[in-house]
Amino acid sequence: MTVPGRRPQRLGEQIREEISALLVSGLKDPRIGFATITGVRLTADLRQAWVYVSVMGSAEEQRQSLQGFRAATSYIRRELAHRLHIRRIPELAFELDTSAEYGAHIEELLREAKRKNESPDED
Repeated sequence: MTVPGRRPQRLGEQIREEISALLVSGLKDPRIGFATITGVRLTADLRQAWVYVSVMGSAEEQRQSLQGFRAATSYIRRELAHRLHIRRIPELAFELDTSAEYGAHIEELLREAKRKNESPDED
């Protein structure tokens, strides 16, 4: 269960920044394509973190990238332990963030509706 609070939000932001830095410098898995860490959600006890990843590419490329992140979970946790000064590093669960795709889809639907409203009606 997640609850809003300052500490989980602050730690989530730190984890997001550190994993993003690892993407640039440390993760060498060829399966991980052009990816961005869009957010981290933590449980109230800070033991579990859901890391949301946005990946550019086809559904297959997204699936491959997600597999790469999941395979690198222990390495990422170990690196977080070196970089963050907290007693316990949360268990990480990587999930695809499809909000950008959904937003683009909604935007396209709105553009289409606008075009239909602006075009003259043919009787």
